[in-house]
Amino acid sequence: MPESLNLVFCGTPAFAVPTLEKLVAAGFRVHLVVTQPDRPKGRGLELVASPVKQSALRLNLLIAQPERIKTNDEFRFQLAALKPDAIIVVGYGRIIPHWMLDLPPLGNINLHASLLPKYRGAAPIQWAIAQGETVTGVTTMRIDGGLDTGAILLQQELPIAPSDTAETLAPRVAATGSDLMTETLRGLQAGSIPPRPQDNSQATLAPILKKEDGLIDFSRPAAEILNRMRGFQPWPGAYTKFRGKTLQVLKAQPRADALPPGELHLDADRLFVGTGRDSSLELLELQLEGKKRTTARDFIHGYRPKPAEKLGE
Repeated sequence: MPESLNLVFCGTPAFAVPTLEKLVAAGFRVHLVVTQPDRPKGRGLELVASPVKQSALRLNLLIAQPERIKTNDEFRFQLAALKPDAIIVVGYGRIIPHWMLDLPPLGNINLHASLLPKYRGAAPIQWAIAQGETVTGVTTMRIDGGLDTGAILLQQELPIAPSDTAETLAPRVAATGSDLMTETLRGLQAGSIPPRPQDNSQATLAPILKKEDGLIDFSRPAAEILNRMRGFQPWPGAYTKFRGKTLQVLKAQPRADALPPGELHLDADRLFVGTGRDSSLELLELQLEGKKRTTARDFIHGYRPKPAEKLGE
């Protein structure tokens, strides 16, 4: 059996944890885990370690948390002294500088949560669901100087179920990706994986989510609104305005009835809103600004929306 590879692992979110743990379990030597500094969270603004740091502590791995890396000589010397065969990057949250790209002989290997070149960017899982995809996947690639433009090493498809949200899909993508990264490293060590350039003409983008991405545009068809609701969980969600206050739409289902976009319609204890292209939604669970989550029935009885009253105003 060939000698195990020496690795440095760079990652921060929960998505990266399965890959770190799988690499350790597979016998790779992870000499250093690089993750973002602890950040203040909650009302008390107490410092909280990243999920990757918490995992690294459980695994008794050496941890580095540089505030910056591009011009950090101390960090550069630390990595150079470790002489890693490869640097593994999974959701680290920093641009990898050229000096890091040039350091290990096998390169900086990234796990990306899409079938590149589709959905390059920070939120590939969210945007794949929001765009109505039924298949997604994971890609291992060799990082270059561009935004997710490096040569593809291996890929694995995953189905997206109609009921999937970003929250339910992400753990499955992460688990599949952890196996793919292990397979990739063994293939690179054996020299059996030829890097494959991406077809840039097929590229699509998955930019970081903004609050306004959750604002419901009722001129969109019902199916498209529902896809965005599924993709943008838990944040920014799906919201509109009702009588000047923010109204979160937490659960809805499509209807075939044609109703004017944004108009509310009542049928006993059921609440409907018109959407684009002669479609509509039945609103099932809602949360008005400053209030608790409620069913449509309780919302109707509590706020007595008028027929043809409009959302979004």
